[in-house]
Parts: sequence; structure tokens; C-alpha cells
Amino acid sequence: MNLRQELDRYLTIRRTLGYDLRTSERILRRFIAFAESQGADHISTALFVKWQGVFGHASRQTWAARLCIVRLFAQWLHNLDPAHEIPPQGLIPNRSRRSRPYIYSEDEIGKIIAAAAALPSVYGMRGLTFSTLFGLIAMTGLRISEALVLEIDDVDLDLGVLTIRRGKGGKARFVPIHDSITSRLVAYARERDRLLGFTPQSFFATDHGTRPDDCSARYNFAIVCQRIGLRPKQLYGRHGRGPRIHDLRHSFAARTILGWYRAGKDPAREMIKLTTYLGHTKPENTYWYIEAVPELLELAARRVTGNQHGEAGR
Repeated sequence: MNLRQELDRYLTIRRTLGYDLRTSERILRRFIAFAESQGADHISTALFVKWQGVFGHASRQTWAARLCIVRLFAQWLHNLDPAHEIPPQGLIPNRSRRSRPYIYSEDEIGKIIAAAAALPSVYGMRGLTFSTLFGLIAMTGLRISEALVLEIDDVDLDLGVLTIRRGKGGKARFVPIHDSITSRLVAYARERDRLLGFTPQSFFATDHGTRPDDCSARYNFAIVCQRIGLRPKQLYGRHGRGPRIHDLRHSFAARTILGWYRAGKDPAREMIKLTTYLGHTKPENTYWYIEAVPELLELAARRVTGNQHGEAGR
């Protein structure tokens, strides 16, 4: 059995079932490349542990996610050849716990966009694309995966509506955008087509007219954050630790909820709108921001205390 060929078949079949496997493919190809370098023709728990030792530093949660990806592939292989061993699920103990989000200030977001616009490339598409991409995520709360897969037809610049065809869990939704965002996207599309000399299939494009992938987006975001001081500078193109792209989404949600409290709106009534807009499957995923952001928790506590005093005085 050729592990590389079986991986290609595994990915092809799962994609026909509707799975988005970009992250899984990246992890599995690295794992299989390591297996080949070790002369291994079967997956085993020992092989995974050895790979973990040379792969590089990452959090326990990240390695638990990688283990899950490898286990699914190992289960596939085990059904074809019992000699393949499925690493035990508890090999990397992990209690799933959401870390507190980093909430960017408006000034920091402005610096991120400005630094991204200055990223060099042959035709200038790198700075144009990533400054617009990061700005769009900051202003709409899109997931990075949702923004990257936008096609030309998914961005209605006349109506100001984005079509998310496959969000988390495979769910589709419409995302209306403000006129100021529409204007920025119109300007991007015009300059993109001018620099490339044609209109690409994907809305966001590289110098070659291809779709930027998740790795390049995260790499460029890390470089930008290092340049403006949000992450410590690293050697050899390493990302380092610090605020993430996904925290732009968290910041959008937190600012939206803060706006409700400051405007005197009822968060309970507004929350379902934000839940739908963000593409959350459960309202509690949106309510989590109140617990995760100290300022929001304080405002919520004041609201509850004020309501209790009001009822007591009746």
C-alpha cells in the first residue's frame, strides 16, 4: 500500500461528501512525508509520537486537533489493512477550553491594514489583497476560511451582500455589508483586475491570479503583527505567538455587543441577529463573548443589577 496514493484517494472521497479538508490535507501530507522519511509503510502510535517530537512546538490543543485528523485517516487505512494502528484518542489529553480573545483597538486595526498594504510583491497584489482581506474580516467578523473562498459571484457589489456558501458546519448564509465596505471592495476589484490584466475566479487573488491559501494569510498576518509590535520579531520567517487573525472576528463581535450596551439596546433581543450574521450554530457561542471580554461582563452585571433595583423599587 502506498500511503501517498491512499491519502489522495481518501481526500478525494471525503471532498465528494462535502468536507472542507484544506487544514486536514496540509497536516496529513506533512505526516505522510515524515512517515516516508522514516521508511514506514504503516501508521502506528509510535510513528505519530515520533512525528510530534520533530514537528515543532505547539499547544496541547493544537496537537489534539492534529491527532484527531491523523486518527480519521488511520481508521480509513485500518479498514483496508488491519496492520495500520489507530492512535488512541486519549494519547494527547486535552480539555477543550476557549482561550480569552484578544480585542484589537481601532488604532491597532488601522495599523494592521496599513502595514499589510506595505507588504512587497512583484505586481503589488500582496499588499493590496491582504490589506483588504484583513480589513474585511475586521469589519464583518467573517472567518478567515469564509473570506478566502469567496468567488467573484459571491460578492454582490451592487446590493452590498456577501454569499457564504459553506460556513462552519457547511451552512450557507448571506452577509450584508456597509456601504463603506462595499466601496472598499469595489476599489479592490478594480485595482486587482488592472494589475492582473484579467478578472480571476476567486475574489481575493495573488500576483499569479490564484486564490491565497490559509497558510499564506496567516504568515502575512504574523509578519504584519511583528512589524507593528503586536508579536515579538522572529527569525527565519517564524510566526511567533500573539494575537491571531481570528481575533479580528472576536473584536468585531465584542465591539458590536459593546455598541448595544452603550446605545441602551437590549442584548437579548439583538443577540439572535449577531448569531445569524456570524454564522454561529448555537446562540451560546455568541453569548460567550460577554463572559470572555471583561468590559462586556462588567456592563452585563450592571444591567442585571440595575434591573433588579428597578424591580425592587416597584
